[in-house]
Amino acid sequence: MKRIPEYPVNQIIINRWSPRAMSDAFVSEKELMSLFEAARWAPSSYNAQPWRFIYVKRGSQNWQRMFDLLVPFNQSWAYNASYLVLVVSRNTFSWNDKFSRTHSFDTGAACENFALQGSIDNIVVHGMEGFDYDRAKKAFKIPDGYTVEAMFAVGKPGKKEDLPTELQEREVMSDRKPLKDFVFEGEFKE
Repeated sequence: MKRIPEYPVNQIIINRWSPRAMSDAFVSEKELMSLFEAARWAPSSYNAQPWRFIYVKRGSQNWQRMFDLLVPFNQSWAYNASYLVLVVSRNTFSWNDKFSRTHSFDTGAACENFALQGSIDNIVVHGMEGFDYDRAKKAFKIPDGYTVEAMFAVGKPGKKEDLPTELQEREVMSDRKPLKDFVFEGEFKE
């Protein structure tokens, strides 16, 4: 499928997608840190930078603990990821401990930078919500005042033929809703 935007945008944005097929080749730690570096430069309210990332490398002592949080569907393809990355955000500002209404939004911006850098570097970055959030908070000792937001599987591109049969046909770039479905002038529309 060829993605065709309604208005001009940079191809970096159009070409970013979330494949599941990953080879068992490792993303180097330097390559991984470049993704975190990209996340670092995301905009945030009051420059609070509420995002936090916990990562585990496949084969490390912590890998199974994070992998076991995934629902079986995600386990069926994420086993070849070089890294799993748990995304967390601080709910309050560090200087006054007042609630930050945009902590999740700001963390999402950091995640988009992470994903775009992965796309530029030909690294698979696949975001997931299919895992046990409560167990993640306990398993990785995340204190109160922080929200578990999502998880990424990060790896080198693989072949769709190596995915479970039922996932192979889904291993294509998806389209997006037309702008008229989510951009409204003057008032909200359903």
